[in-house]
Amino acid sequence: MINLVHNEMIKLVQKKRLYVIILIIAVLVPLFTYAQYKQAKSIEEKVGTADWRTQVQQGIIDMQNRLTSSRISDDWRKYLQIEIQQQQYYLDHNINPTSPGAPTFMRIFVESSIDLLLPLMVMVMASDLVSSESSAGTIKLLLTRPVNRWRILLSKYITLILSISFILFSIGLLSYAMSGLVFGYGGWTMPLLTGFSVQGEDLNTAAVHLIPLWQYILMDFGLAWFVSLIIGTLTFMLSVLLRSTAAVMGIMLASLISGAILANMVSSWESAKYLFMVNLKLTNFISGAAPPINGMTLSFSMTVLAIWGLAGLFTSFFVFTKKDFY
Repeated sequence: MINLVHNEMIKLVQKKRLYVIILIIAVLVPLFTYAQYKQAKSIEEKVGTADWRTQVQQGIIDMQNRLTSSRISDDWRKYLQIEIQQQQYYLDHNINPTSPGAPTFMRIFVESSIDLLLPLMVMVMASDLVSSESSAGTIKLLLTRPVNRWRILLSKYITLILSISFILFSIGLLSYAMSGLVFGYGGWTMPLLTGFSVQGEDLNTAAVHLIPLWQYILMDFGLAWFVSLIIGTLTFMLSVLLRSTAAVMGIMLASLISGAILANMVSSWESAKYLFMVNLKLTNFISGAAPPINGMTLSFSMTVLAIWGLAGLFTSFFVFTKKDFY
């Protein structure tokens, strides 16, 4: 098995897709860093002070003013009401939710990319693990070796897991190293609140507790890894089912983009909560943001994603062991 995985890793590296993904991250991180820096300066200029309490108070006032508009949708109104309650809670307990520093940037970056950017990178990497060899005919040569089919496919899936882990590690390393040049490298032990939950239009703070930022970041990256694994598994399944890599990428791209749109439109479509693309933003549950559909929780979304992932994995192995590649 080790030799099979080593062989698959060599083939993956030779395709240079991992290099392209790392290059994309290396380009996006400075752009996000600059955008966050400009945003911080803009808020400071608007409020007239760098004091975070004054900035949070001004943000609450701005959101309250937006609530008076009759043009905003009910979903956006609910989001603003919950955001106001959450910011007020931070203010009342004297905790800065956006203290500057590279660790805070890491947290914001992974939370912003968990439902679209990160799945897209995983999709690009996983889309041709099997389909490219099927279309090129090289899978026939691989199957002539005295190795069970399930072992061959398992080696490809282990390669997928290792690649996903490498992508997440690269995101963490590059975001910390680059953003630290602007924001500084401190702040790992800064206290942060978690445990918020949403009940209707009210914020439930009964389970709120303090944790250090490093622990919060580990939770964020753990959830991001889980989401990436599910997306990778579903892409892997399509790569087994279809011979065309372009078709695999097209289907997954359409699913991910439609999920980003549906997440803002499905509040009244309750059965949509069973779609995998509506459950991708798991980090919202630990930050206390309102879920797309009432009643959704972290455990529910993880269970839905796990079922999709297991179904995709079972389908992949079942089809691969029975499929006629000759």
